[in-house]
Amino acid sequence: MIRTDDDGRVRLLTLDRPDKLNAFNDALYDATAAALRGAAADPEVAVVVITGRGRAFSTGTDVSEMSALASGETSGESHGFPGLVDALVDFPKPLLCAVNGLALGIGATMLGYADLVLMSTEARVRCPFTDLAVAPEAASSYTFPLLLGRQDAAWVLLSSEWFSAEECREMGLAWKVCAPDDLLPETMERARLLATKPVASLVETKRTYTAGFRDAVAAARAREDHAFVRLLGQPANTEAFTALFERRPPDFAAVDAAHPVDTARHASDDAP
Repeated sequence: MIRTDDDGRVRLLTLDRPDKLNAFNDALYDATAAALRGAAADPEVAVVVITGRGRAFSTGTDVSEMSALASGETSGESHGFPGLVDALVDFPKPLLCAVNGLALGIGATMLGYADLVLMSTEARVRCPFTDLAVAPEAASSYTFPLLLGRQDAAWVLLSSEWFSAEECREMGLAWKVCAPDDLLPETMERARLLATKPVASLVETKRTYTAGFRDAVAAARAREDHAFVRLLGQPANTEAFTALFERRPPDFAAVDAAHPVDTARHASDDAP
């Protein structure tokens, strides 16, 4: 599910569900959150690197679990997703992501919590929220404008398009782009350099440049949760999952014609 390897004071966490393109189910959410909290508490760990095994970094939440939630087949309570985001927000040490391949959904939005993101030239990133008729997640409505600027973030979050590693670097979502065989060695080289520094100094430095971050992230998560409640299980969301499983493009124009949208309601901050 997740592999842990220590290289001196660097801890490498590898998402290890390659047959599912490292999609997150509850077990992987829980395992990744636990691994981050364990690394945060371990005095022998100075830096953490996250990567994926196989051709994907992570393709996001397992679609079968998401569709079950949308159809009401589960209790509606997410077991692991909030816990992972909490662990990312709280992680006090330098966090590097080595994006080796496809990064979709939470595989993309978790990059907003990395201190450094390095990508393979084969990496591709997508935030598919509008194609699923839902809203942004993991405070990406705050972290992406912060990293990318408002207009690039708007296009990434609104369009549901794929973006190359070089496009991500140009926008500010990636720091470096590397050849596939060089990605992990270069990421580990940077991590080892950071790991030569005193942990207390690393932690205090990160705390200073993320000051105020937690409050803004908490507010963004609350807004996003509010939006999800309004959208999940609604006609457009149902059409999105039906089309996904039928392997056809969704017809949102027909849905909107049959179920006119109350724009004023969706534009307000009132409770759903």
